[in-house]
Amino acid sequence: MHYEIEGTTMQTLDIFLSAGESIFTESGGMAWMRGNVDMETNTRGGLLKGLARSLSGESIFLTTYTCKDSKAMITFTPEAPGSIIPVELGPNESRICQKDAFMVAVDSVTLEIHFRKKLGAGLFGGEGFILQKLTGPGMAWVEIAGEVREYALQAGETMKVDPGHLAMYEPSINYDITRVKGVKNILFGGEGLFLATLTGPGKVWLQSLPLSNLASKLMQYMPVKSS
Repeated sequence: MHYEIEGTTMQTLDIFLSAGESIFTESGGMAWMRGNVDMETNTRGGLLKGLARSLSGESIFLTTYTCKDSKAMITFTPEAPGSIIPVELGPNESRICQKDAFMVAVDSVTLEIHFRKKLGAGLFGGEGFILQKLTGPGMAWVEIAGEVREYALQAGETMKVDPGHLAMYEPSINYDITRVKGVKNILFGGEGLFLATLTGPGKVWLQSLPLSNLASKLMQYMPVKSS
């Protein structure tokens, strides 16, 4: 199996499968394909797991694609302008992702929900209590709106981030929420009341365009219906 990512602001992901290789994605995630490919749609783990995944932005049903010939190609496209990020996971290695980030993964990867344990992080963390967790071994691909910057934090090193810009992080990162100090900063700073505090060791992936920001900007240009 190998893959190619093409494009700039609206990227495409081509995954090339050999005989017997499988990948899975959310229902409706495939854009086009070539070759003899078998499709099987189910809840992948039972109805309860499917319902739990739906809380993190994914569909209840997932579709598995298996190459039935010598080779096949399957193409996936993101839901919004941004970046497709390959994630290579070792055995029991995980990534914590924002809601609806999951795009596609090889059959050996586990997709499940992740709960933020701290009350403040869940209430004011921008994505709520429920996130997505990908666990290896195997390759997975996530879609993140805007451009993506990757940072490696040393033990004890911290970053303060507008919560909406946090796209993905390693489980070793300590995630907490701190209140912005100063009345004028709160009222006129434009950054909201809270910032995410990320403490190493571990890697974090930040996005330049949170979908909530894009939606707010587009709303300014939407026609207002008169009563």
